Amino acid sequence: MSDVSPTLVKQLREKTNAGMMDCKKALVEAGGDLEKAEDILRKKGIASAFKKASRSVKEGVVASYIHLQGKVGVLVEVNCETDFVAKNDIFREFVKDLTLHIAAAHPVYVVRDEVPEAVIEREREIYREQVKGKPANVVEKIVDGKLDKFYGSVCLLDQAFIKDPDKTIKDLVASKIAELGENIVVRRFARFAVGEELDAAA
Repeated sequence: MSDVSPTLVKQLREKTNAGMMDCKKALVEAGGDLEKAEDILRKKGIASAFKKASRSVKEGVVASYIHLQGKVGVLVEVNCETDFVAKNDIFREFVKDLTLHIAAAHPVYVVRDEVPEAVIEREREIYREQVKGKPANVVEKIVDGKLDKFYGSVCLLDQAFIKDPDKTIKDLVASKIAELGENIVVRRFARFAVGEELDAAA
């Protein structure tokens, strides 16, 4: 498919905020499939951010947010490459958005790699039990899909951004890397809520 309709290009542009030519190229590559074209653009955005992901990040900020008259508190450390970016208003606003998101969305881990294997296996067992009786290959596909949703609820980078649910936090980080031209890493966070149960191992 060498040409695509301006309507499709406009739709993709509205969904992704990508440039007109990038949208057109992605739609041509995807054979006019809107979802595939969106994936292509996202992968390219993340790919350009990925090139910067090996750079050392020794600057950054620790930010805090206290919500609901002192009932919920958040601390987060976000790293970047230079002090110049650490003091940049765009970076500071991004970090502030992260603290608000963490307060509202209650993630438990930063990334999937932090989820203990025992927790993942327990979730898998629950999901397998829920779809017992279906063919094995179907069961595993369903289990993998449910596990993705689980990551989307407990891992910060996999969560839908509260201010723009069409974007994940990972997408948001990638867009800030592209905008500021530096590697950015959400290193760690802590969320406290008055009266919550403490982990027995803590």
